[in-house]
Amino acid sequence: MTEGTEPGGEAVMADDTEGTTADTSGQAVVAAFGQTLKTLRLRAGLEREEFGRRIGYSASTIASYEQGRRIPSPRTIERADEVLGADGLLTVWKEQVERAQYPVFFQGMASLEKVAIELLSYDTLVVKGLLQTEAYMRAVLAMRRPPLDEETIEQRVAARLARQDIFDRPSAPLLSFVMDESVLRRPLGGIGVLRGQLEHLLAVGRKRNVEIQVAPLRCEESAGVDGPFTVVTRDDGRKFAYTEAQGTSTLQTDPQQTALAAARYGIIRSQALTPRESLEFIERLLGEL
Repeated sequence: MTEGTEPGGEAVMADDTEGTTADTSGQAVVAAFGQTLKTLRLRAGLEREEFGRRIGYSASTIASYEQGRRIPSPRTIERADEVLGADGLLTVWKEQVERAQYPVFFQGMASLEKVAIELLSYDTLVVKGLLQTEAYMRAVLAMRRPPLDEETIEQRVAARLARQDIFDRPSAPLLSFVMDESVLRRPLGGIGVLRGQLEHLLAVGRKRNVEIQVAPLRCEESAGVDGPFTVVTRDDGRKFAYTEAQGTSTLQTDPQQTALAAARYGIIRSQALTPRESLEFIERLLGEL
């Protein structure tokens, strides 16, 4: 069952235990879009090279789109529709194709990020996806067991990078991230990857709408012992609490539970280093590498 964003005050769960079914569903959407794109291109009498030149991609990339091996961005779909004179036959696919980028268990959360006015995140294992560098993403995704195929990794990297426009979009939301010190010390992908990730955190942490805090290992108290979670406030003021583990997610919508999650996050923040102290801490970690 996939999570929705309008359930009636209860936790809605989605799981990826049917990962093949979920991925197949997304792949079917992408394949259908690709076939539509190819049909319209041929109708317009354009070779892949010429069509690609007009929308700014190589012929091989166009082939990947048509064969359902890569997922185009919404802007690319709009441009293709315009160039092919499709009159909306391609843009009607935008929402479905964009959703197909994500694992089924994350689709509800991805939709919420687009309309969030505030996002609060506590992490204990890896750097939050929104904060990851491309190299760190690839390292983390390559560690999945059973292994992800290369096309799925490329798809998820592209989707994760696209989500990061949340930092710079108009009316950017307030973003707060607290992560355990252990997250920053774990050299996933190697020291070079970790160094790049820490440098990226310093850059993002200086944005006016972003606060990054570190929960030091020496801290003797933690309200986060139940694990990582995210609280999102939507543009209508409604709060959602999201948790994810082992390919299973829960999107909590009950007002009492989401309020408690937000309060718990507030306690976690108070137990962590301040944003300024945290950036100084990350700088020191960089110096140790």
